[in-house]
Amino acid sequence: MARTPRPPRLPRLLRLLTAVGGLALTAYGLYGLLNDHYITAPLDIVEWAVGGLILHDGLWVPVVCAVGALRVRGPVLRGWLIVAATLTAVGLPAALRAGTDSGNPTLLPLPYLRNLLLVLAVTGVVAALWAGTAALLRRRRTGHR
Repeated sequence: MARTPRPPRLPRLLRLLTAVGGLALTAYGLYGLLNDHYITAPLDIVEWAVGGLILHDGLWVPVVCAVGALRVRGPVLRGWLIVAATLTAVGLPAALRAGTDSGNPTLLPLPYLRNLLLVLAVTGVVAALWAGTAALLRRRRTGHR
């Protein structure tokens, strides 16, 4: 009976070092959160973080999985949809609050909605060019014209 090979030690060591590094950074962040004199309401930050976690796991991941389940054709389009969703999640709050300066004209002074749409358009064009180039290269390799 053949023995199953042992997994190499290096990946296990790298996982351990990554976990230790992540825990150390988390501890440093928590220390900063609790000891920074500029932060007057640390529970508000915890509330924000929990809300982000709920939004991510309760809305974001199911939407991305649903899009993938619809069997979006091609990995480039699927990847671009994930990038577009991420850009929208980051840029949409600023785009929705643009123009509300609350007495501070330097707060959100740019046309964020226009900029978000431009970034989405540019990334869409890049994804389309990437997919088109890949299709052309595939055709040339198989000999189709």
